[in-house]
Amino acid sequence: MNDPMTTPWGEVALTRFPEDPRETLRAWDASDAYLLRHLATRDVPPTGTVVVLGDRWGALVTALAAHRPTQITDSWLGREATRANLARAGVETGAVRLLTTQDPPPERIDMLLVRVPKSLALLEDQLLRLAPALHADTVVVGAGMVKEIHTSTLRLFERIIGPTRTSLAEQKARLVFCTPDPSLRRPRNPWPYTYDLPDDVGGALPGRPVVNHAGVFCAERLDIGTRFFLRHLPGTAGGRRVVDLGCGNGIVGTAVSLADPAAEMLFTDESFQAVASAEATYKANGVPGQAEFRVGDGLAGVADGSVDVVLNNPPFHSHQATTDATAWRMFAGARRALRPGGELWVVGNRHLGYHVKLKRLFGACETVAADRKFVVLRAVRPE
Repeated sequence: MNDPMTTPWGEVALTRFPEDPRETLRAWDASDAYLLRHLATRDVPPTGTVVVLGDRWGALVTALAAHRPTQITDSWLGREATRANLARAGVETGAVRLLTTQDPPPERIDMLLVRVPKSLALLEDQLLRLAPALHADTVVVGAGMVKEIHTSTLRLFERIIGPTRTSLAEQKARLVFCTPDPSLRRPRNPWPYTYDLPDDVGGALPGRPVVNHAGVFCAERLDIGTRFFLRHLPGTAGGRRVVDLGCGNGIVGTAVSLADPAAEMLFTDESFQAVASAEATYKANGVPGQAEFRVGDGLAGVADGSVDVVLNNPPFHSHQATTDATAWRMFAGARRALRPGGELWVVGNRHLGYHVKLKRLFGACETVAADRKFVVLRAVRPE
């Protein structure tokens, strides 16, 4: 959806990535516009090193491109949207520095703009990583919708950076103003976090370590959907090529590798934090097999008909919005990448009705297991 955002400096045409004419979600919201209006009213324009943390689709970076900002994002899709939006705006390559949450941050930050993420853990991790680069005169402004900014959010800013206050709400958006305190004693960064799998997961998995970087779904414990999936995975991959699609912390693919070390694994996710977690989990378990770890758009770049098994626990949220667009693209990508006779295994909440989509794509869908909340489905690419 191409929906221009009006800024104090003119309109900016913005889209999500990948572009989809059926997509109804826009690439910016009222909090992005509110933050830009605030910056335009300041007596002193952005100067020095401007860092934008968590810019979801590049709206802030594109609007502020004249100030040569640095973007820090956990999202590969968000970064590609930023590239596309900058190109659409005629911004020269190199005018904006694009970093991931896994990259070393700038050594000095003069203005820090924070698009408050859904994950409080990711905000904690990133503020702790960036805090040493702040100084007493650094301007720190956060932005988010009212429903995204909680008392715990403000306490986090205050605990890591310094005194914090909020603005009045405008169009259900709010700003966070934080004054850096160089004398503040910051807590130790608890991320990445490691826990051991519980006894009820079955097989050789109990006690196995799982490593989670901040922002990965359910990072402090095994979520119940993955727990159910682990009990009903394919018995063996038969030494074939297997993809953990949307891998998160990688425990599903690691479980398959432990059961069948001859399997050739590919872990892929659009989150840099997730792929780093998957690689750390795989290595922590000392799996002797082959594995590749790739950040990207699902199975894009994987050759047609080159995969034997795809394992998938698809997300049904895009930031705060509920959508099945990501699941649909994952399923379609899996069908293309699977060889004839190859299998897609999916776990999901029963109410999401994934079996309907899988039957449309594959012609048939088998229920492997189900309980009151979750279902494991198996679809085979026709010969």
